[in-house]
Amino acid sequence: MQIPEQAILESALGWLLEPSAPSAWLCTIVAAQGSSPRPPGALLACNSRGDQVGSLSGGCIEEDLLERLQSGAMPVARSELIEYGVTAEENERLGLPCGGRLQVLVQRLDADRDADWLRQALAAIATRRCLRRTVALDSGETETCTREQHAPLYFDGARLEQTFGPQMRLLLVGAGQLGQSLAELALAMDYEVLVVDPRQRMREQWQGPDVPLLAGMPDDAVREHASDRHSIVITLTHDPRIDDMALMEALATDAWYVGALGSRRTTEKRLQRLRQLELGEDRLAALHAPVGLDIGSKTPLEIAVSIMAQLVQLRRRRQ
Repeated sequence: MQIPEQAILESALGWLLEPSAPSAWLCTIVAAQGSSPRPPGALLACNSRGDQVGSLSGGCIEEDLLERLQSGAMPVARSELIEYGVTAEENERLGLPCGGRLQVLVQRLDADRDADWLRQALAAIATRRCLRRTVALDSGETETCTREQHAPLYFDGARLEQTFGPQMRLLLVGAGQLGQSLAELALAMDYEVLVVDPRQRMREQWQGPDVPLLAGMPDDAVREHASDRHSIVITLTHDPRIDDMALMEALATDAWYVGALGSRRTTEKRLQRLRQLELGEDRLAALHAPVGLDIGSKTPLEIAVSIMAQLVQLRRRRQ
């Protein structure tokens, strides 16, 4: 599972605030060509004790970087740009895919200069807001500003701009087997997952991962937990008395994605019911139903794969 940005930034801030603070660095992939284990924007925080949180490649790049930083072989006054994978020999040594190249910005952190923006970023994430950081490579100074939504990482060789924000939150309506498979995949892909099901017997039979199981009504759960533009709501119960309540509420919010399980025939009946409840056509057009990509999936795990694949596809198009 990927380490969330929040945990990485919390660790970095914690090191800076220690009484005998170790030297600390924040490393960011700013560009990648060819195959890359992690995308631009991936973070790694590390310190002179050898502690690290996050990942740039999941292997030898971290080891090489930590060794160079701890040994002093790579002096970093405030910031420095490092490139990995320049040669085929280096690709093989570091375990990068053939042709892969990474550019990593290494930023030395200082309590006086960096603690404030780290606090601002953590506060934004905690309150489900977005914050944009701008790092000037020549000085290593960081500036921040609030943003309405995520924006793509920008790097021009002299300046890095990166948006920090909350994890995408996935609210699953229905605690059945498909919900269990979806929760497993979503957690592995760095989504925050909540499950709501008013049926006690379904909650008691839950055999999925350890996620919050909400007992209330689904519309209340949407209103309280999944109404912002970083939220996803997917209904899975096949029971109109449960699913329709959640859909009515979710389609009236800023939720980024709203989906419903069911065949095309079931979907048409659902749309008729929602129209009778005076939900406008503009809102209905935002409903992804049948949910997921059409890959011929049949089993719960296959359906879960199709749903997560559609979320990946749509998120990548948005970036």
